[in-house]
Amino acid sequence: MVVDIDKKSGFCFGVQNAVEIAEEALSKGERVFSLGPIVHNDKEVERLSALGLVYIDHDQFNNLKDCKVLIRAHGEPPETYLVAAKNNITIIEATCPIVRRLQSRILKIWEKSKESRGQVVIFGKPGHSEVVGLLGHTKNEGILISGPGDLHKIDITRPVWLFAQTTMSVKDYAIIAEMIHTKMKEAGTTDPDKFLHVNNTICGQVSNRESHLKSFAEKHDVLIFVSGRESSNGKMLYSVCESINHETYFVSSPEEINVEWFRGKNSIGICGATSTPKWLIEKVYDFILTI
Repeated sequence: MVVDIDKKSGFCFGVQNAVEIAEEALSKGERVFSLGPIVHNDKEVERLSALGLVYIDHDQFNNLKDCKVLIRAHGEPPETYLVAAKNNITIIEATCPIVRRLQSRILKIWEKSKESRGQVVIFGKPGHSEVVGLLGHTKNEGILISGPGDLHKIDITRPVWLFAQTTMSVKDYAIIAEMIHTKMKEAGTTDPDKFLHVNNTICGQVSNRESHLKSFAEKHDVLIFVSGRESSNGKMLYSVCESINHETYFVSSPEEINVEWFRGKNSIGICGATSTPKWLIEKVYDFILTI
């Protein structure tokens, strides 16, 4: 039986950067808080917790004073930084540079769009920490849509600036943009191309990984996809793999692997999300080798 690890799977730059910043801060022996789990992967969260990283929610954050708090890769709304300044909290900035640029871009467009009664529309997952941060840069006046069922929230007769959460599916984003364009035509908009401004904001590491994983999935009899259950990117990339190879199995740890999956199979592929640490993928690989 051949067992193959996808070399491109594992942390994206933004998550790797945040983890390294956290490790560096912890190495100094100081107490460091993280505003929410640093990454949507339970095993990595447990590893960093063992090193001393303390996870807190926003209610706890609001009551902290005179301490250090890490802002994870997903980013935060402006209000978080105001609270930090008020409570003498030192921010350890680990927001993904791509997310930070997107926040700045959305803020500028949101301010500019008021001149033409425009709308900032964000395609993303409700409640996702990155989306909360993005909406915060519009003072929560932006419109969140997560699928075709939310298009009624948009006033088709007014200009739309469309953005996507950085980890959304490129295919799904294109479908949503086309549906808005079609609705504008049906509403009698004379030039939908001038009314709808589609911004390419999906991370290149995510979009490139989609096509790469499709090719990887085709090469193997069985695919083991390693990811945290709460990872938005994990759910999306798993569905990409499963659409190509129906014998794709989602696991969060080696303990979830069923030996029966491999009976009569010759080739096993192991891959993961942008929020999956490589050490966990390798642990799954080592476990399969013992079968």
